[in-house]
Amino acid sequence: VQLQAFGGGLVQTGGSLRLSCAASGRTSSRYFMGWFRQAPEKERECVVATNWSGGSTYYADSVKGRFTISRDSAKNTVTLQMNSLKPEDTAVYYCAAGREYYGDSYHYSQDSHAYWGQGTLVTVSS
Repeated sequence: VQLQAFGGGLVQTGGSLRLSCAASGRTSSRYFMGWFRQAPEKERECVVATNWSGGSTYYADSVKGRFTISRDSAKNTVTLQMNSLKPEDTAVYYCAAGREYYGDSYHYSQDSHAYWGQGTLVTVSS
């Protein structure tokens, strides 16, 4: 499966952005998905993760109450709505997916996600 992320940009503190991730290719299989980010000189971290059915979601403490993930399986897209953005949210954001073989869980480890989008830059100015 191929992933393409888009929607990043420059926004002021307190503003909002919406990131989208479109999946193509072998989308008939079951995939859990997530959004990761990597800030300059920091390790990549999981921001949000959702299971295949979209009924179970993980949010990093730093984004709880501000970010919301939604999934449209019919359109093979995952959207990350980011509100009340802060300068510390500045990073390159990546969408990622992993094949779900058993069960229906979210996964927030990078190693679990075999497929990655190209990344989109989000810059929050103070």
